[in-house]
Amino acid sequence: MTSALRTEQLTKRYGRRTALDRCTLDVPAGHVVGLVGPNGAGKSTLLQLACGLLDPTAGRIETLGERPASGSPRVGFVAQDTPVYGGLTVAEHLRLGAHLNPSWDATLAERRIAQVGLDPAQRAGKLSGGQRAQLALTVAAAKRPELLLLDEPVAALDPLARRTFLQGLMELTAESGMSVIMSSHLVADLERVCDHMIVLVGSRVQIAGDVDEMLAGHHRLVGPRRPVGEGSGWDVIEESHTDVQSTLVVRSTAPIDDPSWQVNRLDLEDIVLAYMAGAAGGAGRERVLEGQR
Repeated sequence: MTSALRTEQLTKRYGRRTALDRCTLDVPAGHVVGLVGPNGAGKSTLLQLACGLLDPTAGRIETLGERPASGSPRVGFVAQDTPVYGGLTVAEHLRLGAHLNPSWDATLAERRIAQVGLDPAQRAGKLSGGQRAQLALTVAAAKRPELLLLDEPVAALDPLARRTFLQGLMELTAESGMSVIMSSHLVADLERVCDHMIVLVGSRVQIAGDVDEMLAGHHRLVGPRRPVGEGSGWDVIEESHTDVQSTLVVRSTAPIDDPSWQVNRLDLEDIVLAYMAGAAGGAGRERVLEGQR
């Protein structure tokens, strides 16, 4: 199966600043992928490279088996702040989309506009943030891309508008089967819709893989204070210690049956935060779940 996104040692620099550092990924097609990390981690840079708006400094990148090209009919992109043309009406956005995209699905566009309650005669500059986001998503989806890239599409929306947007996105992906990569620093939102996750911190990939595998393979261990040896068989993501107690977040594919540890499950946000903290502490390195290399 063709990968939605494949990179090998992908690097992007702006002068002396490295925005993306030796990024290696293989994202399978047909998934809704969350790209999560703090502000400045390189999320926008990766998405702009994927849609051909930027060229890499080093390394390789492919989207849908091809070198990215700006304006490709196979890839849709919604940039940060869900840009629309303030002086154009909703209907004029749809006519412009039809003019620019040979594969334009007018039925889909008109149906979505009706579903989300947008007035075709309303100028985009008068729409709320949530309405602008829905308009931008509609224009991108009506292009009928095989891969849809969304850069922080809900960051500026209130909770109700975010929920409405994400519901619309889930309906679109269920109907079309397109692959989606959506960046955000709001893990709870991504957890609702994504089945694959990439954690990007400090310009480097910390982990990438299937969400269910991440949840099953990560644990919090609490027990008497002790040094953490290399022979434990665990990949220690984050650790903290008091005078009497050690707390670890570990990745392990095997059951942890040491009775001296209390073993607790983690949710996705716990896992993401552990990788962020581990990377900030200098322990971060690229990790890819088994089967995703």
